[in-house]
Amino acid sequence: MAIEYLGLSNINGPLVVLEGLQDAFFDEIVEFLVDDTTRKMGRIIELYEDKAIIQVFEGTENMSLENTHTRLSGHTMEVCVSPDMLGRTFNGVGKPIDGLGPVVSEDFRDVNGLPLNPVKREYPRNYINTGISAIDGLTTLIRGQKLPIFSGNGLPHDQLAAQIVKQASLGSNSDEEFAIVFGAMGVKHDVAEFFQKTFDESGVSDHVCMFLNLANDPVVERLITPRVALTVAEYLAFECNMHILVILTDMTSFCEALREVSSSKGEIPSRKGYPGYLYSELATIYERAGIIEDASGSVTQLPILTMPNDDITHPIPDLTGYITEGQVVLDRNLNGQSIYPPISILPSLSRLMKDGIGKGYTREDHQDLANQLFSSYAKVGEARNLASVIGEDELSPIDKKYLEFGKEFEKHYIGQGPTENRKVEETLDLGWKLLSLLPKEELDRIDTKIIDKYYHNSPDEVPEI
Repeated sequence: MAIEYLGLSNINGPLVVLEGLQDAFFDEIVEFLVDDTTRKMGRIIELYEDKAIIQVFEGTENMSLENTHTRLSGHTMEVCVSPDMLGRTFNGVGKPIDGLGPVVSEDFRDVNGLPLNPVKREYPRNYINTGISAIDGLTTLIRGQKLPIFSGNGLPHDQLAAQIVKQASLGSNSDEEFAIVFGAMGVKHDVAEFFQKTFDESGVSDHVCMFLNLANDPVVERLITPRVALTVAEYLAFECNMHILVILTDMTSFCEALREVSSSKGEIPSRKGYPGYLYSELATIYERAGIIEDASGSVTQLPILTMPNDDITHPIPDLTGYITEGQVVLDRNLNGQSIYPPISILPSLSRLMKDGIGKGYTREDHQDLANQLFSSYAKVGEARNLASVIGEDELSPIDKKYLEFGKEFEKHYIGQGPTENRKVEETLDLGWKLLSLLPKEELDRIDTKIIDKYYHNSPDEVPEI
């Protein structure tokens, strides 16, 4: 028999304290009835003897100490899962907000996920094509990988996320099922409308499941949104055998919500005011990407975070870098030159890239080509620094070649239209066109057999870029 409790002991921001509880457990879902009319949900986040601290998802507005009824549910937070969730839009806790009614399914899953035996994990292989050369060619996204995008305030990460949703695929040679789970935390109404409108107009909405936590939604809801999104992704990947790309934006909003709730609980802060368990909280989200035995699907994560003051040593990008397998860094200087997407090549990397490209995956020359483009672009920086000291006219002929290469590389390889979808083969061919601007003897990172096959020997052989 369920016991109903009348009244609360304390209310502090999004948290309430309830005393006299019996048989309660950590992470249990609680239902509140306020003034006999309004229902709210909460989650027990701390227990001490018969006292419990409860997070209220909808916020504590209109809740009173005397007239609030509390009932324990007896289970942790669960979300209804079904293949029919593709093409639907939900709020941050998984309730439909698209006017199409509830999801009809008897299958419910714990939003915290099930413990995964590390031995059952399989190594990520093969790639996901985003249609963006700077990612596909140089920081390739591998199925089962977690590859964050480090951005900053005012940079076009929302536009980049929308473009990836529109263009992402498993490549032209794959007939496997592919879908996207999109989770937005703390976004403004105009940004949420931009995402919905873009997906609808491009015709990709039918294979996108969207979770939206708006800026005016309760802060506590942001802590649940990525977990709900990943629970649905795991179901689609490991039960429905689909390859799922999860895009989470913005993880900085998630961390700031965590800091706010931690402060309300009176916990001792760590760096920049964030709680000491920020690392473990991020790890519980990021580590839900991967491939497991006996399932042909995969969960790939592309979380987006905005670095406060463009500081890559800030706790959020710093800890994210420890957990994930690389990063894609957006650059404010490139953005100021009207280069889109403004991806800074040199600090970006994909640690699993080497295992999902090359012969049998993309093309035999991919790894050598990427190494050479990195090396050549690094020399562009050296040539530019030298030119700023002695002047461009005093540079050697080879340094002038590197300046020309750098200009064309940024304009045509990094830069591409927001609706331009490039195949991997087009990205690789474009890389060879740019390398052919340099003398063959400068290509010291590529096997000679590959150079003989793909290098354009004379200026007349170089197709117009």
